[in-house]
Amino acid sequence: MGHLGRAHPPIDISKKKAEARLAAAQERLLRLRLILGGQIGAKKIGPPLCVLFEGWDASGKGGAIKRLVAPLDPRHVRVTQFAAPTYDEKRHHYMQRFWQVLPGRGGMTVLDRSWYGRVLVERVEGFATHEQWRRAYDEIAEFERTLAAEGMILIKFWMNVSDEEQLRRFESRRDDPLRSWKLTDEDWRNRAKRAEYAAAVEEMIDRTDRPRARWQVIPGDDKQYARFAVVEHVCRVLETKLAKRGFDLGVADHPGNPEG
Repeated sequence: MGHLGRAHPPIDISKKKAEARLAAAQERLLRLRLILGGQIGAKKIGPPLCVLFEGWDASGKGGAIKRLVAPLDPRHVRVTQFAAPTYDEKRHHYMQRFWQVLPGRGGMTVLDRSWYGRVLVERVEGFATHEQWRRAYDEIAEFERTLAAEGMILIKFWMNVSDEEQLRRFESRRDDPLRSWKLTDEDWRNRAKRAEYAAAVEEMIDRTDRPRARWQVIPGDDKQYARFAVVEHVCRVLETKLAKRGFDLGVADHPGNPEG
């Protein structure tokens, strides 16, 4: 059984309790973000934070990202979405377009898809040669090692969703005139290659799950669970990393409305 098959099933929790856990995690995250940015506590700038999302189509990436950044001042977090590279971007190394959006010290960036496209869609669809995507695992691991060595906190999520639930969401989008724009012919083509993508995901996690760049697989069939699970995981990682770097997480400051 691979990484996707071992994803823990969601706990049995009511919608009301899930919403309460999400709200608590969001408040916890706000406080951590303010400490990281030097707004409260010792008021020293912390390390850069990059939260990266990959996942199946209709796996809930957008909803999870929305809840993750909801409590934060938009001036203090950057959300960047990546689609297919442009003609000009293809003239450069595939990593080049990601450098410019990475956060600096005290900053936070959320990536909706990332450099992992080289070993996922580019691999499966043939946009990268066999030699290129095979080489990419070591390139990505070294890239992330470099970022971590410079102090970046890198959190990586794979948003998982079952075959049956993905189909249900596709059909729901197709039948809703206000959400049908989310579903494209490419989504259906990708779904037809789900087995190939699953093999690519398994190898991606095997080859790039490293001590300071761990993957967290989120079971996404239950959206309520997935949303608070994402925020809680970011909080846990931040608390561990900041504590190791000497940040006092027990400061008396209350978030209140510190950002004006």
